[in-house]
Amino acid sequence: MRRKRDPYGSVAYGGMDVHYKFSNVTWRDAAGRIVGREKLRHEDRVAVREQIGRWPRGTPVVLEASFGWGWLSDELAAAGLEPRLSNCYKVEQMRKARGQAKTNTKDADLLSLLPAEAEPWWQVWPAPPEVRDQREWLRYRMGLVAMQTQTKNRIHAHFHRHGIYHGFSDLFGGQGRRFLLALCATGRHAGGELPPGALASLSGQVRLLFGLRAELASVAVQLRQSLERSPLVRRLKTIPGVGVILSHVIAAEVGRIERFAGHKALASYAGLAPQSRDTGEADPSRAPLGRRLGVRCNRTLRWAFVEAAHAAVRHGGRWRALFDRVTSGGTRDRQRGVIKVARELVKVVFVVWSRNVAYQEMPPSRPGDDASRSRRVGQDSRSGTGQPFHPRVPAACGREASL
Repeated sequence: MRRKRDPYGSVAYGGMDVHYKFSNVTWRDAAGRIVGREKLRHEDRVAVREQIGRWPRGTPVVLEASFGWGWLSDELAAAGLEPRLSNCYKVEQMRKARGQAKTNTKDADLLSLLPAEAEPWWQVWPAPPEVRDQREWLRYRMGLVAMQTQTKNRIHAHFHRHGIYHGFSDLFGGQGRRFLLALCATGRHAGGELPPGALASLSGQVRLLFGLRAELASVAVQLRQSLERSPLVRRLKTIPGVGVILSHVIAAEVGRIERFAGHKALASYAGLAPQSRDTGEADPSRAPLGRRLGVRCNRTLRWAFVEAAHAAVRHGGRWRALFDRVTSGGTRDRQRGVIKVARELVKVVFVVWSRNVAYQEMPPSRPGDDASRSRRVGQDSRSGTGQPFHPRVPAACGREASL
């Protein structure tokens, strides 16, 4: 009686093209030959686990770091496989360089080739489940803030359309909120009375705004209770402009600082490294920072650093001085100044995180700098060096020898 052949006996690695309802899987042997293809349907989680459980344990499986990779990589890891994430943009360029058409099967075939590459140029860091869960909280809050801003803009537009004027510096402060509630209750304002449709629309926007504010307050309380105990967050909070929420956002989006070689790599990941379009000599009419920022980056992290930059400029000190130097006192290129401050904050965050130290407004002095020379009262130094004369050579002898 012939023994049934193991369909996964020669499998060395695989590639998985992930979609919402299904995934296409391609298996290759150690020589790079395709030895099998199959489809994994996602509707039934029990069936998914049964099918994954038949795959050979310890096999590297490459997925694209696109939407929905998290739960599937967790299932693969629980089944004993080795899920790896690939950079979507790099894989796309690889497919274009090969001149291949884009289909689900061909995408899975291409992903299954990556583990055989000599260098993991395609690989990206897979955030662990606890980091992804923390990101869920903070990105949910970001979405609420964006919805709150849109609702406020719609209320202002409502006032503008119907000629409603108010004398409050902040329409959504204490007095402004009371004015809004009275307007929604009566529909009357100084210029007349709102039509029924306009009143219903305004009342709905105000109710939505108050509901968003209540939800934001609830999220902030839970974040402080669950996350503020982290030593890393306490160190990041010492940086001007980085408060409780932004420190959590930066910690969650970066994940592990060890995966960055330096602050330049972190700035590139955050999309705060301006990209030059020049193919030849630099254009003297364009400012060095007047270049576009990359779009392929962690946009949440870039938002966090830009928000921190705005707050740091308001904080004053060296951050306001840097902003004023770039923008001529805030009179031009203000966005360029904010990006410059955000880029400097990336350096500070990298040092604070990687060295486990708190932020200091004035960095510690080094031998030979101005602060060290000012402390050496009564000591002469060699011209241009900041270093004292050798103790065996009197200062006077040094002066006579130079005459």
